[in-house]
Amino acid sequence: MKNERTCIVTRVAQHPDGLIRFVAGPDGTIVPDLKQNLPGRGCWVGAEKALVEKAAKRNLFARALKAPVTVPADLTARVESLMGSATLGTLGLARKAGAVALGTEKVAASVRSGKAAAVLHALEASADGVRKVTAARKFAFYAGRSDVPAYKLFSAAEMSLALGAANVIHAAVLDQGPGVAALRRVKALARYRGIAPDREASSAAGSAEGLE
Repeated sequence: MKNERTCIVTRVAQHPDGLIRFVAGPDGTIVPDLKQNLPGRGCWVGAEKALVEKAAKRNLFARALKAPVTVPADLTARVESLMGSATLGTLGLARKAGAVALGTEKVAASVRSGKAAAVLHALEASADGVRKVTAARKFAFYAGRSDVPAYKLFSAAEMSLALGAANVIHAAVLDQGPGVAALRRVKALARYRGIAPDREASSAAGSAEGLE
């Protein structure tokens, strides 16, 4: 494909959505370019923390940019922080556009109706609340609607601030407009952190089939 870029670590070409662009700042310091619009020669790394670490340790940024560069010791953390902020910002915009549902009951209802594309649980979510939403996810899966993934990426405080509501523990990203864009950010952050989404509904189905 025309738009493909090659990861300097794996040497595998893929669409830019699965990569992070890096450039050298005016002082030669490596800077992550999440929006992919900073001026100057850039290089690309697969959007995974382990790959960014390898690029830094092997001095691959200097080789790719053909110039001496300084790699910040906390580069992976900087990337994660930027990705987290971008994700929360996009979720906030989706919420304002009506593409995010909040609260256990509304989240469960949006999942059952097939409107939810993904679920977000706060890191400190109780087992009981998660169980109620998981039941809705299983219902939707067995009803043939969708296999709605669930993620735990943010604290309740982070979600509350971004979504403009108090004590946000459970949220559903709806499969519409800004919700789709927000989900892309959510998936990218989870991939960077090495966190696989919970797909308990389809996993349970697979386990049941294996017992037959």
